[in-house]
Amino acid sequence: MSDSSQSLEVQASEKKGVNRIVMFGIWAFVLSLVMLIAWGLINNSGTRPLAGDPAPNFTIYFYDGYEWQDAPNEDLVELVNMRGQIVVLNFWASWCPPCHEEAEDLERLWQKYRDRDVIFLGIAYVDTEPNALGFLDRYNITYPNGPDIQTMITDKFLVKQLPETFVIDRNGKVVFVEPGPIDVNRLKNVLNQLTTTQ
Repeated sequence: MSDSSQSLEVQASEKKGVNRIVMFGIWAFVLSLVMLIAWGLINNSGTRPLAGDPAPNFTIYFYDGYEWQDAPNEDLVELVNMRGQIVVLNFWASWCPPCHEEAEDLERLWQKYRDRDVIFLGIAYVDTEPNALGFLDRYNITYPNGPDIQTMITDKFLVKQLPETFVIDRNGKVVFVEPGPIDVNRLKNVLNQLTTTQ
């Protein structure tokens, strides 16, 4: 075997080794990120708001094109500004498969209840703005949405999994919590009760 062919084999072998190291590094990073997110969702401290509890107040900045039109300041709003309305608060992420499954149902429900003093509000958890906006565009979402900057809103609600949906009554109390994808009929029943009794 000539020196040049041996040299090519050594270079190819070294390149394979480098590629393996790079791929291992990428997978280690992705796994670490997933574990960190899961740990953050599981290990929130505090008391999770349940039905009957006051909803924790928060401020949300909206994505361009997804503002709440009735807000005093269209770019941001506090939950207390929504008192007097029923709020459906949905935590989601573009990388969450069940969030994709429920997206169209949420939009249909928003269209059905928006004229009955019900506001849907989407909170994007640990997502990039381009990915979040792509998700909203893909499912033709029209209700207000914004990012959960530094997971402050998720931490206040002690969200345990994605998606997760909270319904807040006109007085600012949590009346319904749906961990995981929404059950359309259950959510409709809750909204029907709230819109006819209050």
